[in-house]
Amino acid sequence: MTTRSCPCGLPEPYEKCCGRFHSGAAAVPTAEALMRSRYCAFVRGDAAYLLRTWHPRTRPVRLELDPGMRWRGLEILGATGGTAFHTTGTVTFRASYRGGSLHEHSRFERVEGAWVYVDGDFPE
Repeated sequence: MTTRSCPCGLPEPYEKCCGRFHSGAAAVPTAEALMRSRYCAFVRGDAAYLLRTWHPRTRPVRLELDPGMRWRGLEILGATGGTAFHTTGTVTFRASYRGGSLHEHSRFERVEGAWVYVDGDFPE
């Protein structure tokens, strides 16, 4: 990742990548793009975006992010469904942070046309 690339790992600058989703200037087209934008929101400390993109059925009332957490990178390990032709999708990823990593198999659904995060498991 260069200093100009988006924290989600794609080469575009933040403003042209996840920034347009965070600001509401563009709709997130796929479950994977939502996963990447949510990772980027964790990196940037944008709890409001995380709550906005969480399924109403599973969304917490509030979200407190650890300001000391330093995310280091995102690796997409696999995805199923999650395109414009689907109503559900999954993304398996590994997110590295200073001192370790998080491995999750996340589930996504479309609600009123918008992709939202439902929940996830932590594979061994």
